[in-house]
Amino acid sequence: MTSSSPLPIKTYPLNPPPLSDFASLLTINLPSHFRDVSVSVVPCPDLTLPPFHLAAAGLSGNEKIADIGGPPYLHPLPNFSKKYSFLDLARLISMNPERGFILGAGAGPFHIVGRNSELMPNLSYSNENGREKVLNLTKYAKVDEQGGCVCGPVPGESTDFGLMANLFCSDGDPGEVLRIVAKTRTGKENFTEAIQKVLRAEYGERTVSLGGVFLVKKGKAMLHVMPDFSKEPLEHGMMDKWLKFYEVGAPLVCLSTFHSSEIEGAGLRMEHTHCFGDGEEKGGHYHFDTTAEEVEYEAYFNTAKVICRVDQPQIWN
Repeated sequence: MTSSSPLPIKTYPLNPPPLSDFASLLTINLPSHFRDVSVSVVPCPDLTLPPFHLAAAGLSGNEKIADIGGPPYLHPLPNFSKKYSFLDLARLISMNPERGFILGAGAGPFHIVGRNSELMPNLSYSNENGREKVLNLTKYAKVDEQGGCVCGPVPGESTDFGLMANLFCSDGDPGEVLRIVAKTRTGKENFTEAIQKVLRAEYGERTVSLGGVFLVKKGKAMLHVMPDFSKEPLEHGMMDKWLKFYEVGAPLVCLSTFHSSEIEGAGLRMEHTHCFGDGEEKGGHYHFDTTAEEVEYEAYFNTAKVICRVDQPQIWN
């Protein structure tokens, strides 16, 4: 890590059900949230290809979710000592030293970007004969001086981030994944919330955790982008007024992690999804779709076998 001292880490082994169990469960219960639903276990498509544009082909091998830092490092006031590195993180959480893939949602490297921003982590690495190669397709989104959203590659291909992140980490290998197609939302929950609700009803206090990618193929979604850091303390009731919201049209690539239930004492962020699109104005934190009749989702998820809680804030808010 780029922090000056070693970071505390707690690991929580998980014992997820087979993907076929999820497929059966969601096939039965997700239609209470969407009119048209199809759930199956399939070989993962090559995620390096369009429309995904990810840094590795698959979501299999040594699957973990890493939850680093958290919102208390952002507000009421930012903690500018919280600077992290994806490559250092990979070593800290004992990812495969030969190859790895990291995707998810986090806060941008303010020390690189020069301001607060949203981050869409998307990078892979490999080691051959002692030479490390990194494919960094990470993007960030910021609020420009006119109040609009600007999305693009992180300056200098930096592999740093700040304050917080929620990441699905794997070897990036091909393998079987859970495929979910959902069209025409009929419930009040967004896509990931609907899946969480089904899993929570089935598994109760048993934590099951998933990560991967989903597409908003049709319709529009509401995203937010954090503006630059507030000079005044931001309390909870002020957050929605501080954030900048944008309605963005499909297609969107959404990088996501979520859990069915909390682990006592871990202070997990229960869901975190960041998106990028095909234009410089398309990027940010996914909230919900705004076109229930039109929306179409297509997801590819895998289960985490371990949760790594890194640099947990002492006070969670």
